[in-house]
Amino acid sequence: MKNFPGTPGTLTGLVLRISQCVFAVGSIASMATTHTFFNFTAFCYLIASMGLQVIWSFVLAVLDAYSLVSKKVLHNPVLVSLFVVGDWVTATLSLAAASASAGITVLYFSDLGDCNAGEECQKYQISVALAYLSWMHDSYTARGGHCFFQKGRVPLS
Repeated sequence: MKNFPGTPGTLTGLVLRISQCVFAVGSIASMATTHTFFNFTAFCYLIASMGLQVIWSFVLAVLDAYSLVSKKVLHNPVLVSLFVVGDWVTATLSLAAASASAGITVLYFSDLGDCNAGEECQKYQISVALAYLSWMHDSYTARGGHCFFQKGRVPLS
């Protein structure tokens, strides 16, 4: 059976899960080290969304690593459908949080010119960029699982 890149139990899937987790942790760390992030609802939403992303990605990275070490296949239809739906949910939340935070960052700090603390502005921008990178990797794993269903490898019923 052919494995698609990013499907559960593959080396590519493990690398994508680890990168999702690393980018999400970086986004949280960059945002949480500022003094005023809690004044913006979008930034609080970003931290909550990235926190969920860290938990989801870490658990699935452990499952992928276990699958690779024990040489077990994770292509159970129920398990793969759970991964795909979970990836879609976390990808949607991550994109919404990153977009909202990017909008606030651009509006408040660039358009209104109200960025007096240069270091904080850079941390906000770094946090948003890392959140987008985490979302990109998450959407790729969601696409990999979806392609797995589309090619008929796992029956949907």
